[in-house]
Amino acid sequence: MDKQFSKSFFLISFLPAIAYWYLDEYYPVRVAIAGGLALAILEIAAEKILFKHVHTISKANFFLILFLGGLSLLGEEGVWFRLQPALTGIGISSFMFYRIKVGRGLLEEFLEGLPLKSKPPLFFVTSMERHLTYYFFVTGLFMAYVAIFESVDTWIFFKTIGNYILFGVFYIFEIFWSRKLAKDYARAKREKEVLASTKP
Repeated sequence: MDKQFSKSFFLISFLPAIAYWYLDEYYPVRVAIAGGLALAILEIAAEKILFKHVHTISKANFFLILFLGGLSLLGEEGVWFRLQPALTGIGISSFMFYRIKVGRGLLEEFLEGLPLKSKPPLFFVTSMERHLTYYFFVTGLFMAYVAIFESVDTWIFFKTIGNYILFGVFYIFEIFWSRKLAKDYARAKREKEVLASTKP
């Protein structure tokens, strides 16, 4: 049942962007923005119904869409609505960077709350969190460029399927980077053991 919910939510999360793309093609900007906003409201309602809870990031995204959609309606310029994923990415990156600077990252806090018998070493977690911070910031800037300078078709691609492709590339990079960290860690541990065994 959880997999069905996840699949449904995965599809629902595409609806505001797809609706905006369709309406933008055939109707005035005001109609396209209104349709995107309406489906954003439905997206929040669906999360509440399916998961009995609306996550903080979903709430923040909704109010950001509402604010940018309002600007778009006032100025009759759809680019404000399309800036939502860019501002979300930069906002998440900024918050993660702040948490790293104060000494306790979000991933570290998240893992501490999980009932796991064995947890990855802290340097693995901090490395991944640092890379995620860079990833959200760079993709946020990229989505801002797409929203301002590229077509709506290009924007809808990177808002949906393209977003998962970019994250897939990032995930592959993290796999290889984690393997490198593990090898370096194992090598350093062996060297420490050898030095300890030969110590007079």
